[in-house]
Amino acid sequence: MPHLRRRHRRRLLAAVVFLLLSAVVARPAAGAFTELESAQIGRFQDYLRIRTAHPSPDYAGAAAFLLPYAASLGLRAATLHFTPCKSKPLLLLTWPGTDPSLPSLLLNSHLDSVPAEPEQWLHPPFAAHRDAATGRVYARGAQDDKCLPIQYLEAIRGLRDAGFAPTRTLHISLVPDEEIGGADGFEKFAQSEEFRDLNVGFMLDEGQASLTDEFRVFYGDRLVWRLIVKATGAPGHGSKLFDGAAVENLMDCVETIAGFREAQFGMVKSGKRGPGEVVSVNPVYMKAGTPSPTGFVMNMQPSEAEVGFDFRLPPTEDVEHIIRRIKEEWAPAHKNLTYKLMQKGPTRDLAGRPMVTPTNASNPWWSVFEQAIISAGGKLAKPEILSSTTDSRFIRQLGIPALGFSPMTNTPILLHDNNEFLEDKVFLRGIKVYEHIIRALSSFKG
Repeated sequence: MPHLRRRHRRRLLAAVVFLLLSAVVARPAAGAFTELESAQIGRFQDYLRIRTAHPSPDYAGAAAFLLPYAASLGLRAATLHFTPCKSKPLLLLTWPGTDPSLPSLLLNSHLDSVPAEPEQWLHPPFAAHRDAATGRVYARGAQDDKCLPIQYLEAIRGLRDAGFAPTRTLHISLVPDEEIGGADGFEKFAQSEEFRDLNVGFMLDEGQASLTDEFRVFYGDRLVWRLIVKATGAPGHGSKLFDGAAVENLMDCVETIAGFREAQFGMVKSGKRGPGEVVSVNPVYMKAGTPSPTGFVMNMQPSEAEVGFDFRLPPTEDVEHIIRRIKEEWAPAHKNLTYKLMQKGPTRDLAGRPMVTPTNASNPWWSVFEQAIISAGGKLAKPEILSSTTDSRFIRQLGIPALGFSPMTNTPILLHDNNEFLEDKVFLRGIKVYEHIIRALSSFKG
């Protein structure tokens, strides 16, 4: 009965094809979302469409979107200005607690974003295009960090709808200019009377995406330095061999620093340290030569040469030891080398301690935060030092504990990159995670 067997195989094949097609049809990441979830994704997209990228961030547009949004949730709102032109608003939202005598909880996010090159993107970077097949929302700021204020506010919506009332007062700060150093944003805010009046006990700020199913958390930022080394020497004919030429002196410096860089990078490659736990020194420009109308004079050795480095240090690094190394090894005066070191931001807190937040039992806030992640069904990776910087450094300088945390798991790290995106389901999960975090931290009475 071969014809019956063939018919049976055809039916079986048809059934398999049907099941495969059904799986494909049911797979889109956009998924079957509730009306509330669809609205939450829509609000995220609306915020992403506001062009807050430098050099001309639309802060007024962001404020016009966020202030009515906060008012609809019953939050108090204030707009602060720390510049005479009042073109850089800092929005402060407040959910009063039942015991205002307790130190408050602060959630921070920055309004601005870095520029984007539209021609390098799959979709326009300010269109907030949502791919129906993958659920990816493409936009500048999707990860860094326009997801956060929407997640904060939607988490508050969920908690209020559930009848929750915080014990501690909760504040949300939405600040300008983080991407360009924060001098007119959180730095001035942290020094203000308005900030002191908040009586902040703990802050959460931005983190980074995680490639795994573990949430990343950051307890410190690296220090930002700029190092410029200048070499001098006798000028000479291009054909002449002599010791102590400016470029020769400068190359000695560059080679010495390159050896140090290689040793630091080697610890990262071997897994002994994370990227935020080493000193990075990267050359960003070199300048030498005698200009001519067509370029440079090729038969003349210059009397000056210069190199600049981007210089990042872990907050636990011995700063004085590094400065001695620069003076004695990298740019010694006996080699006709001088240097200029520019330190951007504080290096120690007001008590002279490294600007890190403990991630152990000595910090009760850490224990509450960690338990909130567990209750949300998540798990934390090993706490890290962020290789770059955030506004958290200004509050850690005051001795106030702060953690960097963005609830994005199984997501490529695309901040400042082309085709920055965040999946809708990852964004929505972050709202639920923040419901647990806000509930736990604002109820903490210790």
